Amino acid sequence: MDSRYAIADTSQIFSPALIVYRDILDANLARMIRISGGVDRLRPHCKTHKMPAVIERELKLGITRHKCATFAEAEMVAECGVKDIVLAYNMVGPNIARAVAFRQKFPDAKLIVTADDERMIDQLGAAMVAAGTTIGVLLDMDTGLHRTGVLPGPKAADLYRRICRTAGLTPEGFHWYDGHNHQTDLAERKAAVLGPYAAAKILRAELLAEGLSVPRIVCGGTGSFPVFAELTDPEIELSPGTCVLHDCGYGTTFPDMDFEPAALLLTRVISRPTPTRLTLDVGNKAVASDPPRGTRVQVPDLPDAEQVLHNEEHLVLETPLAGRYQPGDELLAIPRHVCPTSALYKDVYVVSGGNVVDRWPVTARDRCITI
Repeated sequence: MDSRYAIADTSQIFSPALIVYRDILDANLARMIRISGGVDRLRPHCKTHKMPAVIERELKLGITRHKCATFAEAEMVAECGVKDIVLAYNMVGPNIARAVAFRQKFPDAKLIVTADDERMIDQLGAAMVAAGTTIGVLLDMDTGLHRTGVLPGPKAADLYRRICRTAGLTPEGFHWYDGHNHQTDLAERKAAVLGPYAAAKILRAELLAEGLSVPRIVCGGTGSFPVFAELTDPEIELSPGTCVLHDCGYGTTFPDMDFEPAALLLTRVISRPTPTRLTLDVGNKAVASDPPRGTRVQVPDLPDAEQVLHNEEHLVLETPLAGRYQPGDELLAIPRHVCPTSALYKDVYVVSGGNVVDRWPVTARDRCITI
């Protein structure tokens, strides 16, 4: 195990625990800024960490624009003093009233949401007019992910014109998230990212020619933001998320990016059921279970161990090195998918210089704070 992950005293750490290595986190933030070409191009996504302490560190670095996916995340960043927030989610049902409540609670903060449907646009505008306020709207574009959004073309142009003419709404540009681009080869990833993006640029030019305002395109995620960063288009806002904490999933998929895991799981051996088995306390309630069974963590000290069972409170490893460990011994594990892993913890232990120096709350793990 890399010596930077050593912890001098773990006696007060209850396992399983999520450990954030502050020095590595800060190095990841610095690299994110370097890749982007400066803080002015960034709008990082807080979905990975969900922690006010990380937002505060980003603000001190000059990152003033932020992105989120839930109202809890939006409220968290607003409470940190952020004045420019993209909530990259379509407002439907009771969330329209929550958007009104947010604007009333934080009148000095710009809130921008996404939309891809006529009825949604009309209902959101009507709610804002009734409340005597306004909200920004990004047209949610389908980049090929086919999750939400509308493909560039006549329908997209009509929806954007509808946003522009709807009272209570302010047109803010496009939302362009391409999280399906996981090509390990950088040249292949660039081609996959930039090919569809050409249509978004054509649509923007068409709308600008009509005199409409299209001030920004909120682009990409961790895998594609370096590709967009190479473009000089001033309207681009880069939205990486996972790279702040990083994980072994993205580390394997994007080796060119050179970020390092800043959030690891401290786990303890709780049983030696056979001479070649270790049972750890990092069950599937302690680490994201969306990766396939057997791949949910990487244990650097046991790289060849087979993850043979993963239950709610137990992870069983099959390894010829099991004899080196006894119940109570500790291991560190890197989550394959850190974003949903962080949401499983009320707070994290913070390590710097080999010592536990703080505990940070994971405030936005909940769906609702007050709004």
